[in-house]
Amino acid sequence: MPSCPKCKQPVDSQAVTCPYCNNPLKAFGHPGIPLYQSAGDSWLCDRCTYHLDDTCNFPQRPYAKSCTMFHDASLPLVAEEPPANQLGWMGIKNWLYRHRGIMAIALIILASIIIAM
Repeated sequence: MPSCPKCKQPVDSQAVTCPYCNNPLKAFGHPGIPLYQSAGDSWLCDRCTYHLDDTCNFPQRPYAKSCTMFHDASLPLVAEEPPANQLGWMGIKNWLYRHRGIMAIALIILASIIIAM
């Protein structure tokens, strides 16, 4: 369960505001838009990927204490997935699932040939 960055009380993950201190927890009052907030006297821009690569156009930059686009620079932007050839059985299973129509036709043809013999 996440905690409020202002009062440190535990709050529901879908809460729009903190029930204890009325601190906004979601951007624009929408539970699907996270609002990242800094703790204490620090700023988010110090460790944000978009500030470090100079692509941020947020008006409060570089002193933003809350932001909807924050991404910690120490974390990768995209989670790494193993290459398809290293997936083993899961790779074969996924391939069969993607081509299930062709596999069904091939099985029908194979069954027809076996019955005809």
